[in-house]
Amino acid sequence: MNFIFRGNEILVSSQEGQALIPAKPALDLAPAQWHALFPGEDCQDFACHVAVQTPAPDGFIFRPLRGVLSQLGDQASLVNRAFQVSEWARSHRYCGVCGSAMERVKHELCFRCTSCGFSAYPRISPAMMVLIRDKDRILLACHSTYATARYTALAGFVEAGENLEEAIHREVMEEVGLRVDRIQYFGSQSWPFPHSLMVAYTAEYAGGDLRIQADEISDARWFGPGDALPDLPHTDSIAGSLIRANLPGQTQR
Repeated sequence: MNFIFRGNEILVSSQEGQALIPAKPALDLAPAQWHALFPGEDCQDFACHVAVQTPAPDGFIFRPLRGVLSQLGDQASLVNRAFQVSEWARSHRYCGVCGSAMERVKHELCFRCTSCGFSAYPRISPAMMVLIRDKDRILLACHSTYATARYTALAGFVEAGENLEEAIHREVMEEVGLRVDRIQYFGSQSWPFPHSLMVAYTAEYAGGDLRIQADEISDARWFGPGDALPDLPHTDSIAGSLIRANLPGQTQR
């Protein structure tokens, strides 16, 4: 498969009844622009980024990747990888140490500087997600940085020197002013916006009064049995799965 990205968009077919992702390149691109998604000479999956002013050819359209992923089913993980690999290749043409040209290593996902030998691998940024429970209530929050955000679990990137549990305690205190304990792992998901690994947990409320960090959270509320729930994240996201597995009134695992 060949995947073509423009910023945070992906090139897909605009013809009804056709496969969403084109099986062949729909643009006249040089071989050097394509990047193998897996090491080895026999890789059949490639991706590339094109300039933001590149128009879609006839029969195709660029669509936001975030909206497309939920429609891809089993293909979603490959497209996720394709976006991250192509973005890594786009942003590592030159060495961050000495500024010389970088060269792709054939036997692994690695760019190596042709001058100083510095190696750069695809960036993975771990982020915690936590759903706080208080007996038969759950806490859902709406993030202020997204105008149309759904209510969801709290989340944040792990900072240098932290483990995931420390990040949970810090983010919860910063964003909503609460203390938690009994942290339990739920699951994880690769998320290509831009290169995250979401690691989801549940935690039990251990004290504190709800105090919202306005620059991060626009609203946060407790929802219990019988309360009308807001629109929840889609089921293709780890947030959607985490919340639905712990809805108020359900038997907790």
